[in-house]
Amino acid sequence: MKTIRAVFALPILAMALASMPAMAQDHPDNHTYKQHQEWKTGSKIQQEDWNRGDKVDYHQNHLRRPPAGHEWRQIDGNYVLAKQDGTIVSVRQAPHGH
Repeated sequence: MKTIRAVFALPILAMALASMPAMAQDHPDNHTYKQHQEWKTGSKIQQEDWNRGDKVDYHQNHLRRPPAGHEWRQIDGNYVLAKQDGTIVSVRQAPHGH
């Protein structure tokens, strides 16, 4: 019985381990610049774009302090400042290599 379990468990375990790197990289590098024409002041950013963004330390990145209820994120090589409801306040290209 143990041999039968091992015969079935080993391939399943191997498949699970092999797919882990692919699952870990579910979005492209947020530091590589990509222009988004739809990201304009006053428009709303898609929740999926916002969620994959990296929180940004505004002081370290020479950005203005975000007002209460706002946050800077780096997404696709852009610094995006948005309100909690997703309304975009500012978009600027992050320096290359940041």
